[in-house]
Amino acid sequence: MEMRARVAGAALLVVGLYASPLSAESTYDKSVEASRLQEADGKQSLAIGSATDAAPQAKVSTVSELCQQVGRKLGSVSTSDCLAAKLTSDGGHSHNGLPMAWVEFPPLAQRQPEGRVLVLGGIHGDEYSAVSIVFHWLKILDQYHSGLFHWRVVPVSNPDGLLQRRSQRMNANGVDLNRNFPTDGWEKEAPRYWAWTGRNKRRYPGEAAASEPETRWIMRQIEAFQPDIIVQIHAPYGIVDFDGNDKPPQNLGRLHLNLLGTFPGSLGNYGGNKLDIPVLTVELPSAGVLPSRREQSKIWVDLVRWLRARLPREPGREVQATVADDLKAAAESGLH
Repeated sequence: MEMRARVAGAALLVVGLYASPLSAESTYDKSVEASRLQEADGKQSLAIGSATDAAPQAKVSTVSELCQQVGRKLGSVSTSDCLAAKLTSDGGHSHNGLPMAWVEFPPLAQRQPEGRVLVLGGIHGDEYSAVSIVFHWLKILDQYHSGLFHWRVVPVSNPDGLLQRRSQRMNANGVDLNRNFPTDGWEKEAPRYWAWTGRNKRRYPGEAAASEPETRWIMRQIEAFQPDIIVQIHAPYGIVDFDGNDKPPQNLGRLHLNLLGTFPGSLGNYGGNKLDIPVLTVELPSAGVLPSRREQSKIWVDLVRWLRARLPREPGREVQATVADDLKAAAESGLH
């Protein structure tokens, strides 16, 4: 407990310096990406992170039932851990009817937060560590939330993918949610990129942009919450990635900055480029094995330090109107 107090205290006291903006590359290196696709797919197939292989249910209508399934699936997150997080749902559901749930750490009395931060874990369902580490960070926030930032945290952004009998990157409809966001030029670029991957089913972008209920739910969260920064957790590249017109952190713990590029339909492309909301991607080194407790906390401390350096920031584009237009276009497509 004393160690956790020191770590969290340090996270609230660190101070950084502002620096000049930096935009992520808008293109990708095909040879490098091909190597990464092969390496990541191999790592995913060897990922070992579940306590049991719980069969998915057709309909789970409550957060409590979701937590029971998460507790059975993940060896590092118990049902009681999930319930203690006090997740809530607005009625949004996944393709299979699982609740999309989040927890909020709102402003406190007599303190104006420096900014709003949206944290998304587990957009890819077979990246167990990307869910588990968020539950660990929720324990820190629950005990030490000081009002420095207004947080909204979604630990499980792809519940269907996670809770399949054999967890998968995609949602229950076989769509890679991180290629399904309505980025500029999606209609041409997303199918072209998928064809270049050899029509890798793990990277299928869907029939249309924002065709999936989970994608649209995340978009509605962005529309309502209007985050200043989005933090998403992935695995297993073991780096820090970044999209947007701001200065990224050089490292978070042992993870160092390595810009992967911008991909059609990705959340980083959608948030960082189309909405002008910086998107920080934490890529853990293993999908099935968490970093040590010390390293998890060090990543958190460095993240808070970076957020203090970057917030508050000048408002970007009109987020609500842009997202509303994108949701309307998705509805009019008739493909969901």
